[in-house]
Amino acid sequence: MPRSGRVQRRVLEPDAIYNSRLLTRFINRVMVDGKKTVAQSLIYKAMEEIEKTTGKSPLGIFETAISNVSPKMEVRPRRIGGASYQIPVEVRGDRKEALAIRWIIEGARKRSNKEFHSFASKLAAELMEAAEGKGVAIKKKEDTLRAAEANKAFAHFRF
Repeated sequence: MPRSGRVQRRVLEPDAIYNSRLLTRFINRVMVDGKKTVAQSLIYKAMEEIEKTTGKSPLGIFETAISNVSPKMEVRPRRIGGASYQIPVEVRGDRKEALAIRWIIEGARKRSNKEFHSFASKLAAELMEAAEGKGVAIKKKEDTLRAAEANKAFAHFRF
C-alpha cells in the first residue's frame, strides 16, 4: 500500500460469454495456481447446468445469488483501553461482493462428494440455493448479521 494517496483499482475485463465483470471476479476467485482456463470451464459448466435445471438465465440466477449472499453489516475488532470490542460496521459495496463470492465458493467446496461428482455441479447447486435464499453461504451471511446485532451495544465506538 502506498504511503500517500489512494490505491488505483484495476478495471477487470468482462468475461467472454456473459460479458459480466462480476463473473470475471468470480472466475478469478475460483482460479487455482493461475489456471484461468480451468476455472472458466468449471464456471461455464456450472452455468450450463443451472440453465438446464431451472430453464432461466444463468447470469440472472448468479447475480441474484450474489445479491442474496452479500452482507449488510459485519463486526470489526477495535482495541479500546486494553479490551477488544467487536464493533458492528456497514459493509461497503466492493467488500460485499468479495465476501459473497468467497462464501459461495467456500460453500461449494465444502459440499459432499456423494451427491455431486464435480466442482461445477457443486457450484451450480450452491448458486441455485443461494438464489433461493438457502445454502451454506446464506447461513454464513446470517451468522455475520447475527454477530453484528449481538454487538450493537458497541456501535458508539465506531471510528
